[in-house]
Amino acid sequence: MKKILAVLLTVVMVLGLAACGGSDTKTDESKPAETKAPAEETKKATSEGDALSIAADEGWEIAVVPKDSTNPWFVRMKSGVDELAESTGVNAYQVDTGTIDATHQAQQVEDLIAQGVDAICVVPVDIKSLDPILKKAMDAGIVVIAHEGSELENVNYDIEAFSNKGYGAFLMQNLAEAMGEEGLYTTMVASLTNGSHNEWADAAVEYQKENYPNMTLLEENPRVESDDNGDVAYNVAKELIKTYPELKGILGTSSFDAPGVARAIDELGLKDKFFTSGTGMPADNADILKSGTVKSLTLWDPGIAGKAMISLASQVLAEQEIKVPVDLGEDGYTNMKFREGSNTVLEGEGWITIDAENVDSFGF
Repeated sequence: MKKILAVLLTVVMVLGLAACGGSDTKTDESKPAETKAPAEETKKATSEGDALSIAADEGWEIAVVPKDSTNPWFVRMKSGVDELAESTGVNAYQVDTGTIDATHQAQQVEDLIAQGVDAICVVPVDIKSLDPILKKAMDAGIVVIAHEGSELENVNYDIEAFSNKGYGAFLMQNLAEAMGEEGLYTTMVASLTNGSHNEWADAAVEYQKENYPNMTLLEENPRVESDDNGDVAYNVAKELIKTYPELKGILGTSSFDAPGVARAIDELGLKDKFFTSGTGMPADNADILKSGTVKSLTLWDPGIAGKAMISLASQVLAEQEIKVPVDLGEDGYTNMKFREGSNTVLEGEGWITIDAENVDSFGF
């Protein structure tokens, strides 16, 4: 009898241990899913501040992937990302991408997917090549927020500092004013695959045709590429000026375009005869604005854009309902609305004009 009882007791103990072991294994297997979406018991956020607080408490990892981390534009974005992370405790950081390279950016997003981050905020180099990789991220339960990527399909949301159509018109207004609203011009983008740059240029041309009848787009070369590089913009501008003597202006979109063209203008002695305008950073372009080679530049603060992406990613992770007007707690991003016909592209009111009088007032 004792032997029988001993055997039965042993069987019961083994079965009990097996049951405990099975429970632990199930819990371990479920952990990765918990890092992809908020736990059911997580308090839902009701405000931007709540979302950031919950993101900090939950320890969610939010990675920001810029186009080119060496570009002063994205150095400024990193400062905003770092500032938000320090002030809120949110585990957010900007990836060091090096110089602009669509293939390299895509690989870094692949790496983040493999690491199992909770959210990826990205400023795409090439819309078409990155979109299928972002689908992998979403399929893995990762929140995807884009900036300057309104044509992306595989995102939770895309943040635009403003209406791209409105910004393109604004760029044209600045160039037209410099050109005296007359003459031959062309447009410059970082690349023909860059989503936002081409949207701005298209809108600028459309606005010119409707409002400045004495200006004409260069039909033989209506759009040129700068590769997001000041030296390339400079060389392309010189070649255009040589090839088309009647050309009077270049509308730039990349932050390197107008400064590169301005260098060509100064070198060729064409100040007040040839004109450019576009996007640019204040401190980097103070000299060309104060000298009058460039009358004005436009921008939005990339540091604030970086913060806004993280804020929206936190709201999505914290299951906050995203409904207009969307408030991301940053200047220019407190009254965001969906682009007409879209339920993913949010537009703010974040553009700024820089000229000789205010260029020293921005602090970056």
